[in-house]
Amino acid sequence: MYSLFLKRSIDVFFSFFLLIFLSPILILVAVFLAIHVGGNPFFFQKRPGKNGRLFKLVKFKTMIDAFDPNGIPLSDEERLKWFGKIIRKSSLDEMPQMWNILKGDMSLIGPRPLLEEYLPLYDSNQAKRHLVRPGISGLAQVSGRNSLSWEKKFEFDIFYVNNLSFKLDLKIFIKTIFKIFKTEGISQNGHVSMSKFQGSKELNQNE
Repeated sequence: MYSLFLKRSIDVFFSFFLLIFLSPILILVAVFLAIHVGGNPFFFQKRPGKNGRLFKLVKFKTMIDAFDPNGIPLSDEERLKWFGKIIRKSSLDEMPQMWNILKGDMSLIGPRPLLEEYLPLYDSNQAKRHLVRPGISGLAQVSGRNSLSWEKKFEFDIFYVNNLSFKLDLKIFIKTIFKIFKTEGISQNGHVSMSKFQGSKELNQNE
């Protein structure tokens, strides 16, 4: 009953409320980013959602567009400036995804929507993360964020799918509030976020 009906109702109510409540802050962030990134303050990218259906995810743009003399984009570390780091640490960059929740692409709580290119790299168990809507926050995010290995993150994702309940969502939501005020686990060593997923051990061993 919760996963079929109540969860979606809670998503719509809270995402609408947060968009209205945070609108003054979100407008200020959008204007600030438009000035500092030199254009559109939003970042759009196709991501796979429930059942692998692609949708256009929206976030605040935290990196500037910068290229070397050959026209190749600079590294993430070079493109992520001080203001982008602050916005990421506060999780404000995720707030535009409330629109994705209202549209039905996402949920407040669920496995994070990852890159489309990862779809063929999951093993049969990891692919189950797409049985539910992706979320702004999830069990992996409150259990270590990007400090976790990919395999460990997927373990948390599958545990969530298999044990989805109001109690688990409430627990993750409360932990998310506390995580917003902490900065550990945002990056892996040598990366501003998370190194790319290269494929599951199961698939690599079968090649």
